[in-house]
Amino acid sequence: MLTEKLFETNSYMREFRARVLQCIPLENIKKREDGAAYGIILDKTAFFPEGGGQTADIGNLGCAQVLDVQEVNGEILHYTDVPLPEHSEVIGSLNWEQRLCKMQNHTGEHLVSGIVHQQFGYNNVGFHLGKDGVTVDFDGVLTEDELRFVEYIANRVIALNKAVTVSYPTPEEAAALDYRSKLDITENLRIVTIDGWDICACCAPHVNATGEIGAVKLLDAENWKGGIRLHMLCGLDAVSDYQKRCENTVRISNLLSVPQLEAANAVERLMNQMQADREEIGRLRRALLESKIAALRPTDRHLVLFDAELDANGIRNLVNAGIPLCGGICAGFLRNDSDGYRYVIGSTQIPLRAFAKDFNAMLNGRGGGSDAMIQGTVHASRAQIESFFDTEC
Repeated sequence: MLTEKLFETNSYMREFRARVLQCIPLENIKKREDGAAYGIILDKTAFFPEGGGQTADIGNLGCAQVLDVQEVNGEILHYTDVPLPEHSEVIGSLNWEQRLCKMQNHTGEHLVSGIVHQQFGYNNVGFHLGKDGVTVDFDGVLTEDELRFVEYIANRVIALNKAVTVSYPTPEEAAALDYRSKLDITENLRIVTIDGWDICACCAPHVNATGEIGAVKLLDAENWKGGIRLHMLCGLDAVSDYQKRCENTVRISNLLSVPQLEAANAVERLMNQMQADREEIGRLRRALLESKIAALRPTDRHLVLFDAELDANGIRNLVNAGIPLCGGICAGFLRNDSDGYRYVIGSTQIPLRAFAKDFNAMLNGRGGGSDAMIQGTVHASRAQIESFFDTEC
């Protein structure tokens, strides 16, 4: 019951007519998370099933939505949302925009991999084409200058509009070919050739000429298992990405009131100024804390401190400084963004775990810690807090 693979002989086929050989309820296969409920087997299909690092085509079979396509035990299953009558004829239609973008990206990846292999001798050891773009893994490291060179050459080859062809060499013919392949394939070998630049074994649909790739943009690279992982986009996906980056650059340049090509320098200046401001704020906070600590006076009562200027770390340091100066508890309070206060309470004389239960219960609070220090929040007014500690004295 093998399905004829129309996508192998005509990658530009958008619609096709086929006969439904089998409609399998999905519980007989496996559960899905994409809403698919049936697996449809056709006598022929232009839908490319997931494979070779590329995700599946989507589209429609008549009234049924094709949500995924997988090759399972040699059969191509079209995962659909509704069933189709067996032995009926249906018209299949691909989501052509998505298919075209995949063809552009995949052929662009072949071109880049061929250039890297020719110029630097590195092999493509991993490839993925999904919703977030293309990643390619090479078994060697490329510098930024080398990556710029690869991108430049790729786009020059695109401008030359070199032919992209598919062939099925015999085992004898294949033995004489110098082609790239991650798998040891001996039967039904399918070769995709970019004239003068790459020869690679591949099962996926491709464009017919490099000009149809449109453009290649290498986005970034990272070290990966002793080599490099490259992120890239081609064609319409590269244009969409460029539009988004331009929109971000325009927004940044408008916010900073600088020309677009000076936006990065302006952001760098702003970040340097922010770092200087943070350092100055830190110095002023330390000076403020020192002055507040110097203002503390010994008392045989509880020491209750309300502050609107220190941060959480500052109020904790202030409480630590006040603990040896008081005869009971030193409690620091910072106003919360919502109703109430954050608190830090310390003592060397009163066990605070037991104290926290009454304190939180009386002032609608939450928190805890050790016998030496507790932290938390209370939903109470300053007057209520001060009244509690006056009663405790």
